[in-house]
Amino acid sequence: MKEPCFFRSGKFYKLLPELGTIEINGVKMHQVVRRTPLEDAENKARLLAIRKGRKVLDVCTGLGYSALAAAKRGARVTTLEADENVLELAKLNSASKELFANPAVRIVPGNAFESINDFDDGEFDVVLHDPPRFSFAGELYSLAFYCELFRVLKPSGKLFHYTGMPGERRGKGIRQGVARRLAEAGFKKVVWNEQAQGFTAVK
Repeated sequence: MKEPCFFRSGKFYKLLPELGTIEINGVKMHQVVRRTPLEDAENKARLLAIRKGRKVLDVCTGLGYSALAAAKRGARVTTLEADENVLELAKLNSASKELFANPAVRIVPGNAFESINDFDDGEFDVVLHDPPRFSFAGELYSLAFYCELFRVLKPSGKLFHYTGMPGERRGKGIRQGVARRLAEAGFKKVVWNEQAQGFTAVK
């Protein structure tokens, strides 16, 4: 069966079900080398010790793996996705079907930079922030957005921010700037996790 793909709004989208990911303009949106995207999502949920009764904000739904991993552990999840084309592909992905049927998951369409303002101070126990690459969505790596993530977390709430290591071979990595801005936003214990390819932090 041919993979679903289409060109819209200046971007080429392709679902790669055999890898469990999608491509946007040729860039894969999940880790697929060291582990499957589903395994990666489970690892993040374990890392944050997500458990029953927790309220989780999942920034950038994608195919919904992180939201589903959190819901599987008994959390109530609000997940944000700006790109309706990504949600359309998620509906075609067999591993994402539960995303649209699980009552513990609420999908909020729209730009996360704007919709984050709709949430109350201290509304969430955990934030899973897994944005596209910096070149695709730089505003989601900004100090202003990190301040909003800090605001919506409860005291002692936990953050995981996936960044990967783009540009580091060329000496243009983003990790140092991300860590600095998270600290400036008020986060403590900002620690790089090599296995998950992202930062954990605490409010």
